[in-house]
Amino acid sequence: MTAKNSSVIEFILAGLTDQPGLRMPLFFLFLGFYMVTVVGNLGLISLIGLNSHLHTPMYFFLFNLSVIDFCYSSTIIPKMLMNFISRKNIISHSGCMTQLFFFCFFVVSESFILSAMAYDRYVAICNPLMYTVTMSPQVYLLLLLGVYVMGFSGAMAHTGNLMNLTFCADNLINHFMCDILPLLELSCNSTFINELVIFIVVAFDIGVPIVTIFISYALILSSILRMHSTEGRSKAFSTCSSHLIVVCLFFGSGAFMYLKPPSILPLDQGKVSSLFYMIVVPMLNPLIYSLRNKDVKVALRKTLGKRILS
Repeated sequence: MTAKNSSVIEFILAGLTDQPGLRMPLFFLFLGFYMVTVVGNLGLISLIGLNSHLHTPMYFFLFNLSVIDFCYSSTIIPKMLMNFISRKNIISHSGCMTQLFFFCFFVVSESFILSAMAYDRYVAICNPLMYTVTMSPQVYLLLLLGVYVMGFSGAMAHTGNLMNLTFCADNLINHFMCDILPLLELSCNSTFINELVIFIVVAFDIGVPIVTIFISYALILSSILRMHSTEGRSKAFSTCSSHLIVVCLFFGSGAFMYLKPPSILPLDQGKVSSLFYMIVVPMLNPLIYSLRNKDVKVALRKTLGKRILS
């Protein structure tokens, strides 16, 4: 993955801070975040896998969301933690492009799986009698295939776009990972076309899921308002609330970071704001779905009860 027209064979990751006194506190802070992310997502994966009553399309997508979040955080945080305990955090050109590819793959996959989950909620609330037919195993497997195809396509577009850049001398990436905007800043040739391609791809990867989610929830809201039962309305709202919180956290922070010219938000501030959707969101997702979902809480009590009895 080393570009032929580039003299740079390795990069140095600047990390979050250059103040020695902050390194160890930040190391333990983000190590704690990572442990919560791993335990939360692997716990949710195990819980869904072990409980047959959670083997439904909704939890099938939630299972995959947890897999994506686990892999997503594991692509970023271990290398980031090394920066806090090593004097110079070096990553090869090929390693940098590989990290960028997997980062883009999991981010794009997450955006599309959130839209697939919104469609699933639309079918469950607006057309419940046809739910098992509409969301048959063939349908949700095709939706999942589409999610990962879009993730692969987005990752290839971004990685291929940055592979064409020439890096002449400066190899210090002003970030804790190989992200798109800091790499553009290091290029010694014009990046106008590259920035345009990135904007178009990001706009598509964020725009299409957001439009799908917006339409799905507009139809869901219309259906809820027509319900005569107060209990039915509250149940429908509670079913969707966890997903809506996750959608707002993920797309809000992602759009704020990428759907703007780099000059508006300096990279020093941008890498701090990117912590939110790169590290905090994957950590919060399993907590949001666990604490706000009755089925998950019941499954957790049953699973823990079986363990205690055994």
